[in-house]
Amino acid sequence: MVAVTPREGSNLRYAWQVCAVTSLGLVLIGIAGSTLNVALPAVVRHFHADATQSSWILLSFLLVNTASVVFFGRVADLLGRREVYLAGFALFTVASLLAGLSPDVWFLVAMRVLQAVGAAMILANGTVIITDAFPPEKLSQGMGVYFGVMSVAQLAGPTVGGLIADTAGWQWIFWVNVPAGLLALVVGALILHKTPRQPKLPVDGLGNLLLFAAMSAALLALSETGTSGLTSPVVLAGAAVFLALVPLIVLVERRAANPVLRLQLFAGRLLACANLASFCNSLARSALVLVVALYFQAARGVDAFEAGLSVLPVPIGLGLASPLVGVLGRWVSPYALSIGGAALSAAGLGTLMLTADPATPYWVIAIGLFVAGCGSGTFLTGNTTQVMQALPSGSLGVVNGFRVMIMNVGIVISVGLSFSVLSSSVSPELRAQVYAGTLSTLSPVAVEQLMGGFQRTYGMLFAVAVAGAVLAACARTRPARRSAGLEDARQA
Repeated sequence: MVAVTPREGSNLRYAWQVCAVTSLGLVLIGIAGSTLNVALPAVVRHFHADATQSSWILLSFLLVNTASVVFFGRVADLLGRREVYLAGFALFTVASLLAGLSPDVWFLVAMRVLQAVGAAMILANGTVIITDAFPPEKLSQGMGVYFGVMSVAQLAGPTVGGLIADTAGWQWIFWVNVPAGLLALVVGALILHKTPRQPKLPVDGLGNLLLFAAMSAALLALSETGTSGLTSPVVLAGAAVFLALVPLIVLVERRAANPVLRLQLFAGRLLACANLASFCNSLARSALVLVVALYFQAARGVDAFEAGLSVLPVPIGLGLASPLVGVLGRWVSPYALSIGGAALSAAGLGTLMLTADPATPYWVIAIGLFVAGCGSGTFLTGNTTQVMQALPSGSLGVVNGFRVMIMNVGIVISVGLSFSVLSSSVSPELRAQVYAGTLSTLSPVAVEQLMGGFQRTYGMLFAVAVAGAVLAACARTRPARRSAGLEDARQA
């Protein structure tokens, strides 16, 4: 047995306390998002919202959260992570309280925007705070627990949301966040230590504004692609704005004295490949539960509750793999875990692709879902540990913000692209029955056509997962130098 000095034991005890606090933040945000997904029909009925208003209840949060997370990562680097992190809890809690009191749908959308800002302040700093607290040899264990908690939130959210909406009313979807947010705020204030601040340099206002505009345009275009098609004016305008702003952002950030995105950090192979691998994993993972739930309802004719139970192997696999892999990280490198996790994800999706048929035994589907979930849990733990260990402390916030941002972009693309591929297999007249889950009642021919769409959708996700595994394998540097991006950052 290895002896542990009192100081080492004290530091490790503090690290696990930090992990508990940050995990509480992840539960708060994860459950808040997934409960609303289930309770949205109740909210829509209460406000008599039309299709545009209904979509913005969800879209406003994703747009603002994704587009602002890099900014708050940089702000935390400059002003202190503890302060920004706790301010995020306070803002999210107040916005949740006011959301439940909304007099109309657009006030609710505004409160969702405030929730998104608070969530960005929390998400941009959670993994950074863990990285600061844990010694390098224990970091994978902390990350494993952190991402395991995320899967628990994903597992519990839909059930909690449906129960609350049916028994207490849609307002409590938001009000349940208030006591949880206050608890997280108090516990965080008592436990988290202040972190050293960097010299107070001016924030790159123009760079932040351009980045926010570019990400908003891109996400708006992506969100409309699945429903309106590539020729929609909104899609074309959003894509044009994004393409016009990207070179302008590069030019501004190269000239900025204190850029929000230090482009040198992303020039090295490790960060470039690791972040692209993370994007691929997010794209392959995010729509899987939605697609499989739709498969059980549209192709096999089960109800929503049974379909929800059928997809449980995904979050169960993720929840089991993350902490176990965190312990395994004491002996296996994060690089190897990233590759193994990406390969497992591809294997699970490949199983689903090859067995897409209404008569496939459930145990075969469950194995594919479980393997895919285990792969995602393994990859997330290994990939995040690898990235955070490779960075200088002064850049942890902004790079983590960028990492969260590209994962959110992957979520948007995953859902929109998967539904587009899936629905293209049937005629426009039958697509409403696909999304309503009633296609199985029409005819065997329609179901057979839809199964071709499921096979193509699984095939697309499988190809993306394979690309993620290849990129994860490329995210390696020579032992003598940790990464080109790190070397460039030191010289900057």
